[in-house]
Amino acid sequence: MTDQTNKKQWYVYIIECSDGAYYTGITTDLKRRFAEHAGNGKGAKFFYGRRR
Repeated sequence: MTDQTNKKQWYVYIIECSDGAYYTGITTDLKRRFAEHAGNGKGAKFFYGRRR
């Protein structure tokens, strides 16, 4: 049996872009990752030109 106390919780998220495309990602910190996608330069290259 494995020890579950040191495992991080992962989240799957889907974002709809302004052009109707969908981006799916995973993270352990949703708030930080959405801030990154919103424009601090660390979001996925997929989003360049697709922000609302």
